[in-house]
Amino acid sequence: MSLYAGYQELRIPTADGVHIACVTGGKGPPLLLLHGHPQTRAIWHKVAPALAERFTLVVADLRGYGDSSRPAGDAEHRLYAKRTMAEDMLAVMRHLGHERFGVLAHDRGARVAHRLAADHPQAVQRLVVLDIAPTLAMYEQTNEAFARAYWHWFFLIQPSPLPERLIEADPAAYLGDVMGRRSAGLSPFAPEAWAEYERCIALPGAAHAMCEDYRAAAGIDLQHDREDRDAGRRLAMPLLALWGAQGIVQRCFDPLAEWRRVATDVQGSALPCGHYIAEEAPERLLEAALPFLTQAGD
Repeated sequence: MSLYAGYQELRIPTADGVHIACVTGGKGPPLLLLHGHPQTRAIWHKVAPALAERFTLVVADLRGYGDSSRPAGDAEHRLYAKRTMAEDMLAVMRHLGHERFGVLAHDRGARVAHRLAADHPQAVQRLVVLDIAPTLAMYEQTNEAFARAYWHWFFLIQPSPLPERLIEADPAAYLGDVMGRRSAGLSPFAPEAWAEYERCIALPGAAHAMCEDYRAAAGIDLQHDREDRDAGRRLAMPLLALWGAQGIVQRCFDPLAEWRRVATDVQGSALPCGHYIAEEAPERLLEAALPFLTQAGD
């Protein structure tokens, strides 16, 4: 991928025949970067050069996205549970020799990162989540404004093959509708990154995989989150929550308060942008995240 020239490209086996596509490069302690929907690892191309000066980056495509495997879903959507997707990333990092690492994650990737930190706290040193509140909080507090703005949450969870068929009829149109209706429109996206998003969403099985990700989020992921809440389990590692001041998460939720319900060491703030922070406001993201990620004493 030309967006990461000089990085090593890999496809790393995890479980059930799944392979995770990623690139790795840079120098310093390991930092895992995870993208959101309906994107790929291309989202980090504006911040990767500065991060690679301080960290060994592992920039991965989630299961079902980009060039990673897209297995067919199961009845309970366990193959796309955030627990399963988190185990993919743990396997990737261990394959590369990284037993303990930081995580910087956006959107769906941040939900995977939350589960990774919950299930494998010994592995996650520091965690930065971008423009989400915890999944359980967002579903339990859904109101009309959120449902209208995040329509795809409720479209993608419809039984197969309805949403798959509609997306596959015009994948590029779906991409433009989901991403272009946000506060910044399509202006933040570099042509080469957009070309990657269009290429990957049209791959065979991509629409089904995305739907399975969301079906899991509305089912088995909520079960896992409720089990954590009922048991009083909370994240202990330092967590930085950043969100867009012009986004729906800011409008409909209190991200800092919600993260403090599930984690003990939380800081964060809104940034002057919308949802796609790494592409809309890369400099502001670096200003906020780098001091946090480089703190010693963990």
